[in-house]
Amino acid sequence: MDRSLYIAMSGAKQTLLAQTANANNLANTQTTGFKSDLEQFRSRPVYGAGFPTRVYAMNDKPGVDFSTGAMQTTGGDLDVAINGEGYLAVQGADGKEAYTRAGDLHITPEGFLQTGAGLPVLGQDGPITIQPAEKVTIGSDGTISIIPLGSGNATTQVEVGRIKLVKSASEDLEKSTDGLLRAKNGQPVAVNADVRLAQGVLEGSNVNAISAMVDMIELARNFEMQTKVMKSVDENSAAGAKLMQM
Repeated sequence: MDRSLYIAMSGAKQTLLAQTANANNLANTQTTGFKSDLEQFRSRPVYGAGFPTRVYAMNDKPGVDFSTGAMQTTGGDLDVAINGEGYLAVQGADGKEAYTRAGDLHITPEGFLQTGAGLPVLGQDGPITIQPAEKVTIGSDGTISIIPLGSGNATTQVEVGRIKLVKSASEDLEKSTDGLLRAKNGQPVAVNADVRLAQGVLEGSNVNAISAMVDMIELARNFEMQTKVMKSVDENSAAGAKLMQM
């Protein structure tokens, strides 16, 4: 059987992988702080006996699109967005430190400050806890101040913690399967005092829905083309077998 069948099969497989990543981007067009995955195809020569006259298709993940999403004013006391470069430090499901730009925060009944995905927000000494309060204010430097519930003084604010804000070069970060960013060297990123927050604002997803839809159509056509090649190879193989029988 001609090797082109396997080459077409590899192309179809890699196209499906790219379609999966693109579909994930499209599904997160409304996810706060989401960063889209980048995809690219490249050719790899097939080495063996003789010269490499054929190539395999390979789908690579060159990285993540770190561009800033659109800012949306909400007015919420617990909605924050990074003003410029930087990230919020959170505790991932594996218990390790990770980073995100999703600032849709909330306080659990137990007093833990978490993101909209339910991840604990980290401060200088671990997850941040906030006691019952009449009002919560988050400063531009990540400082969390509250007016304690039942304090009787609406002008007295108490500082209860500070969100860990970090800054790192994009080439030093990698995106995990849970959508969070982590340092490639596995070490926590140091606090950066230059990172600033904006309260009452949320950063939206940086996925361009129109571009993602166009990519989905293009990938679907690529997959159809690869399946047609496989069908043609199968027909040629059947015709060759019939000639040999004659």
